[in-house]
Amino acid sequence: MAKSKLSEKQFWLQRLSKTSLRALHILGVTGAGGGILLGVPQEKWIYYWCIAMTTGLLMMIWEVVRDWRWLIQLKGVLTLVKLGLLLLFIPLAQYKPELVVTTLLLSVVVSHGPAGLRHFSVIHGRRIDGRKEVKG
Repeated sequence: MAKSKLSEKQFWLQRLSKTSLRALHILGVTGAGGGILLGVPQEKWIYYWCIAMTTGLLMMIWEVVRDWRWLIQLKGVLTLVKLGLLLLFIPLAQYKPELVVTTLLLSVVVSHGPAGLRHFSVIHGRRIDGRKEVKG
């Protein structure tokens, strides 16, 4: 059964929700990333870290629920790679600045790369377009 088209109210609610979530994520990333890169004590930036991790998780859930193919598209795979890099903070704490920079650079590729790159399926070896998404 095909999904019906979003009403204008639903569209704007989803658009504003996703934009707000992304804005909070960017706030968290800049606060935590700045703290890490500048060597600020963790207690000064940990709340930004929590904001970044929570909003990042919510955005991932949003994408997977919207269309599971996100997980096999390069944008999803690279997001999971970024999570892996962040998990390396534990065993490789001395390399936090380098891990932050690498993660941020991957974020730019995921967010601003051409659609052919972001929608490339690592399983199919070609571009796989998912459902129409609500930008935000």
